[in-house]
Amino acid sequence: MSSMQKLYLLVPLAPLFGAILAGLFGRVIGRTASHVVTILGVAVALVASVVIYQDVQAGNTFNGALYTWATSGGITFEVGFLIDSLTVMMMLVVTFVSLMVHIYTIGYMSEDPGYQRFFSYISLFTFSMLMLVMSNNFLQLFFGWEAVGLVSYLLIGFWYTRPTAIYANLKAFLVNRVGDFGFLLGIGLIAAYAGTLNYAEVFAKAPELLQMTVPATGWPLVTAICIGLFIGAMGKSAQVPLHVWLPDSMEGPTPISALIHAATMVTAGIFMVARMSPLFELSETALSFVLVIGATTALFMGFLGIVQNDIKRVVAYSTLSQLGYMTVALGVSAYSAAVFHLMTHAFFKALLFLGAGSVIIGMHHDQDMRNMGGLWKYMKITWITSLLGSLALIGFPFFAGFYSKDSIIMAVHFSNIPGAGYAYFCVLAGVFVTAFYSFRMYFLVFHGEERFGKAHAHDAHAHARDTHAVAHDGHDHDEHAQDDHSHDDHHHGLAPGEKPKESPWVVTLPLVLLAIPSVIIGALTIEPMLFGEWFAGVIHVAEAHDVIAEFGKEFHGAAALALHGFVTLPFWLAMAGVATAWFFYLKRPEIPVWFGQRFAFLYRLLDNKYYFDRFNEVFFAGGSRMLGRFFWRAGDQAIIDGVAVNGSARLVGGIAQLTRWLQSGYVYQYAFWIIFGVMVLLWMWRLDFQAGAIGG
Repeated sequence: MSSMQKLYLLVPLAPLFGAILAGLFGRVIGRTASHVVTILGVAVALVASVVIYQDVQAGNTFNGALYTWATSGGITFEVGFLIDSLTVMMMLVVTFVSLMVHIYTIGYMSEDPGYQRFFSYISLFTFSMLMLVMSNNFLQLFFGWEAVGLVSYLLIGFWYTRPTAIYANLKAFLVNRVGDFGFLLGIGLIAAYAGTLNYAEVFAKAPELLQMTVPATGWPLVTAICIGLFIGAMGKSAQVPLHVWLPDSMEGPTPISALIHAATMVTAGIFMVARMSPLFELSETALSFVLVIGATTALFMGFLGIVQNDIKRVVAYSTLSQLGYMTVALGVSAYSAAVFHLMTHAFFKALLFLGAGSVIIGMHHDQDMRNMGGLWKYMKITWITSLLGSLALIGFPFFAGFYSKDSIIMAVHFSNIPGAGYAYFCVLAGVFVTAFYSFRMYFLVFHGEERFGKAHAHDAHAHARDTHAVAHDGHDHDEHAQDDHSHDDHHHGLAPGEKPKESPWVVTLPLVLLAIPSVIIGALTIEPMLFGEWFAGVIHVAEAHDVIAEFGKEFHGAAALALHGFVTLPFWLAMAGVATAWFFYLKRPEIPVWFGQRFAFLYRLLDNKYYFDRFNEVFFAGGSRMLGRFFWRAGDQAIIDGVAVNGSARLVGGIAQLTRWLQSGYVYQYAFWIIFGVMVLLWMWRLDFQAGAIGG
């Protein structure tokens, strides 16, 4: 094994080592040692990723197996790495954001009794994500895919004494299983028809797969494979209708919201489709399906952010919407634009989540934005970094989000994939919606009148809870509060007259370090990633679908693009969104109230999240219950209990009753049966004698 291969191994194994130490020996080594070993593990992974990035920049790539697990029927199951430009970009993003989250966690979880366990989980999550992005075959991809799902389940339900957290992590787990069923079907079709699970070998056989159909259906095989794989991405990257788990996952502590919902787990689906570009390019049907799903998610999930009052849920819905933008880019074959937005979004969305967490700390774990206002005077660093993150999110020129979001809008504009017209409308309308809910949050939290420290504050936690959750009275204390010290528990909040304070440096330092790439990373990387050779040979686009090349004809440098951005429609839509939010929430706050009353049906529709949860509860959960009841009655009660268990008992009882009747204890009855038996024997002997005589 070469020195570089050892370095490749070090990247995922360093966080794994930290996770094992903190998880198994956390109580022995203590809190400080637990965060030191996990932070050190992720820092080592980041430094190694930087060295590998420089090696890839020099033109060195790697694709090979490190360990063969099994060989069966000609298919080899192995652990292997594919190190190229797409991989190293993901490695840098995952390790950097993870390191920021680890440092931030020291401050955020300082009072939590599960401190060591939390550090172990987030480090294990980092290991899982790195194994996913570094894989060179579908077996390892699936391992990483399921591992991030498992660890996210543990993290979302971290405060396991809280019923809402358990409900949320179970929901996330089940919804992801639905997506994973499609994902497994796609991988199964590849294994069956390509005879290999290695990416490079599958891509080499793509022209042969294009000629095949799925037996008994006549469906083109490549289309079936791509749609199956994308259904997996729909679960992991929270696309409609498999998006319902992501907002509820805010029940977990804020650092994992930043880790799972910004840079890592939810972007795994986007990364996977970009990696599979040689297959997706062969099926316009699959691309069209991806495009329509992404466009619907981008716009309609954005609408839901408008009516949220929980600060974390607003950021969660913005994540859903931005994942929709990335999926739209995949659908129009602008894979590089999707991955570019994935990278810029990782920084500014992690910044917004951690900024929200800083606000929650300052508000003594009250998450309701209606109890905030005027925080800019007390939390200057959080205020400025949140403003930078919000400007990046709405795509303000020169910020990172501007370059990636505008690239996607332009790519859709040039596309001729079926559904591109609908997608273009959605991504444009989404610009206004994103700006509106982002600055609604910003103005409600940091500007306007100070609404905190009042006796009759809104019950933030109860409002944030899902409709299925256990309802609590505004004055009730959560029965489990003593177990989890519950960050964001609803009886927290500032006391009357109390003022918020800026968070400690372990919280504000990651905010500053994430704000820097949120501003500059787009301008620095747009040219090599979109129009240069950065993804050459990694992402494959058919000439007929090459919308980035069309967009590239109009590209004359990052600065010129940003300056031109000031006169484009997306910019004015974004500014209109900001102005509307300012007018509605700072100047005339009675207008949103009037809208809510005047359009009560629309408000209810958005507040109930388009009734997706209700539909799932009635249709899937209700259907499952009916099916379960049928099997219980027919199988359990009738067959197992009725025939097998109780039937056996009745049979034994019947035999016992008969025996009891025969064994009466009366001598005359026994004499009667003896005489009767002798008569039967004599009669049988006589019949036998007659038969012998006739035969003779």
